[in-house]
Amino acid sequence: MQVQKHSGELVPFDPDSLKNSLSRSGANDQEVDKVFKAINDKLYDGISTKKLYQLAFDFLKNLRESYAARYSLKNALRELGPEGFYFEKWIGRLFQEDGYQTVTSQTLQGHAVSHEIDVIALRDENLCAIECKFRNDINAKISVTTPMYFMSRLKDISGLTFNFFNQEHEISQGWLVTNAYLTSDSIRFGEYYKLNLLSWDYPKESSIKARVDSNGEYPITCLTTLNQQEKVTLLKNRCILVKDIVRNTSLLQHIQANNAKKKRILLEAQDLINSQLEH
Repeated sequence: MQVQKHSGELVPFDPDSLKNSLSRSGANDQEVDKVFKAINDKLYDGISTKKLYQLAFDFLKNLRESYAARYSLKNALRELGPEGFYFEKWIGRLFQEDGYQTVTSQTLQGHAVSHEIDVIALRDENLCAIECKFRNDINAKISVTTPMYFMSRLKDISGLTFNFFNQEHEISQGWLVTNAYLTSDSIRFGEYYKLNLLSWDYPKESSIKARVDSNGEYPITCLTTLNQQEKVTLLKNRCILVKDIVRNTSLLQHIQANNAKKKRILLEAQDLINSQLEH
């Protein structure tokens, strides 16, 4: 049986890949087998990956909303668009989880020109300039021209001292971060020039999806009990992470929802964070 990708390309259906993705939802082996069987009963030759995802999402949601929330991470990141402003905010929070102090949307004067830097992060005397590349396309790849361009910007601000977090430092590291994929040339270029790269699936052990599965920094857009308008409203009120709601339930006052729904949202948020801790 074949599956139609977003690009229109037909590829063989990979049951192991589907089972692995279902396992990442936090469901146990018995639950994964149950969902897999339910999906298998509805498969047909040429089914789209979008339809396949929706089937998996719906079956997981029926089991436990937090399973669907974890499973939807990739789509949830795309909801931090359309321009990626909130993606930059989320990346700042992701680095904070690793012990960095961060600030977003900064302008640095280089030797030749000024540069808009998406995230500035400081940890252990290392001041990092982080370039965020947000993509709406589910299969988007970052070509080698992007790290090349970023390297030229880093060169223009190298050797200069900047004051952040009440300390004077030179930029010591550059990070190129994306919710998309990296081409093999991008990876080779970044590795050769010691540019830190972080994408949806790279580096394998510390990619975006691996980090979030490990540290629980789920964006608010993961929650299945929130509609689109409620997500936008919470983001505008600086509620970026699911953890933000758990830590400060008063944030739910910003959305137009009755108490019963707010309780459901909070329960899903708590369950998502707790299920992450279980793993």
